[in-house]
Amino acid sequence: MNILITGVHGFVGSNLVKALSSNNIIYGLDIVAPEKEGVAKTFSWDELPQLTNMQINAVIHLAGKAHDTHNKSAADIYFKVNTGLTQKIFDWYMANPTPKKFIFFSTVKSVADHVPGDILTEECVPTSVGPYGESKVQAENHIIQSFAPAAMERPFHNFSDADVSDSFKVSDGSNKQVYIMRPCMIHGPGNKGNLNLLYGVVKKGIPWPLGAFENRRSFTCIDNLCYVINGLLTKDVESGIYHMGDDEALSTNELIELICEALGKKAHIWHLPKGLMNGMAKLGGWCHLPLNPLRMQKLTENYVVSNDKIKKALGVDKMPVRANEGIMKTVRSFTTE
Repeated sequence: MNILITGVHGFVGSNLVKALSSNNIIYGLDIVAPEKEGVAKTFSWDELPQLTNMQINAVIHLAGKAHDTHNKSAADIYFKVNTGLTQKIFDWYMANPTPKKFIFFSTVKSVADHVPGDILTEECVPTSVGPYGESKVQAENHIIQSFAPAAMERPFHNFSDADVSDSFKVSDGSNKQVYIMRPCMIHGPGNKGNLNLLYGVVKKGIPWPLGAFENRRSFTCIDNLCYVINGLLTKDVESGIYHMGDDEALSTNELIELICEALGKKAHIWHLPKGLMNGMAKLGGWCHLPLNPLRMQKLTENYVVSNDKIKKALGVDKMPVRANEGIMKTVRSFTTE
């Protein structure tokens, strides 16, 4: 299979190349085009029209502007990159009769900055907050409007192969298939993700004062993500929107214990009264201290993402890597940095 990966030099792209290059021919589309092991050739975005004659069978669209946690990026950059490049590559895919599968990497942040209820499923109304999530929603909407417009009339914009016009066929006569992937925080060796701050606190031996809050969060191990993408490429999976995360959600206390285990340190978790900590956060808000109500909410809220739909679509019962194993692999990789 000939696979085109946009953003091929990024963290996810590099891991997908390692996972897929032994059985496929990989081409890249990126803003930089150095030689890369496992990639036959990387093209620039200006060279996209040349790819029409390359017999590309599948497109994996990773290129995008990542979430700036420091909020220093201008809003228009998100829309120019996350929305604009998606429109460009998807329009090329739709106009080209050769590629059958298109996989777009969106994010769970496109639908919910905070999880309503106990768990985030695909049946949720997008309520993104900020330009990062909003730009991803606009990209999703362009894909759905172009590929399965009837789905735009539904509350959750869910679509399937049944919504697709018979005119959207590839050269072998079969229908095109499109997948919108919404992973939660992706991590792996070489990429700490949002674990960086917590890792720094634990490494310095600073006690964690929020042990009384048993919040749980979902993560996406890069090995599980590569496993899912390989399944989408090799199996006849229904088009649609799919959330992605590991099977188990982990509490912050569990994360600290795993980091300490990897560092060979003893975990220092203080179970201070919730009322006391919330009061200190309010005081921090008044005095402009690091611990304020907004940061307190982020540190203690639940963000659990369901992966039931993608597992059912792939015909599997569980992901190959457990959440705690993935975290340990990631943490151990940067203890040597």
